[in-house]
Amino acid sequence: MVSDPISDLLIQIKNGYRAGIEQITLPWSRTKEAVAKVLVDEKYLSAVTKVEQQLQILLKYQNQTAAIKDLRRISKPGRRIYCSIKNLPRVWGGLGVSILSTPKGVVSNRQAKKLNVGGEVLAQVW
Repeated sequence: MVSDPISDLLIQIKNGYRAGIEQITLPWSRTKEAVAKVLVDEKYLSAVTKVEQQLQILLKYQNQTAAIKDLRRISKPGRRIYCSIKNLPRVWGGLGVSILSTPKGVVSNRQAKKLNVGGEVLAQVW
């Protein structure tokens, strides 16, 4: 049993890229699927599908180079980090993406700005 499923998802993705694997499979949860779909929408992953109780993620490579340079978990179970719409974090001067859990669902910082909502900063990707 994993105590922090979002960290588990991010580490599995990071390890998959380091190993050069095209697809990873991990146990399904609604939150993991929502975070992975944000990464697909932001063009960091190729596809996400739910097969029975498994989440299959196709990793994206550009000229045999990983599409993601690094992933960081920001808000952890022991220390939650929240931000308002005025203080949305920027990653690498706007080149990266923050993933937020908002009242409107799990969205990127760009989408949160359009929806005019803040929330818990789950992770940063660049």
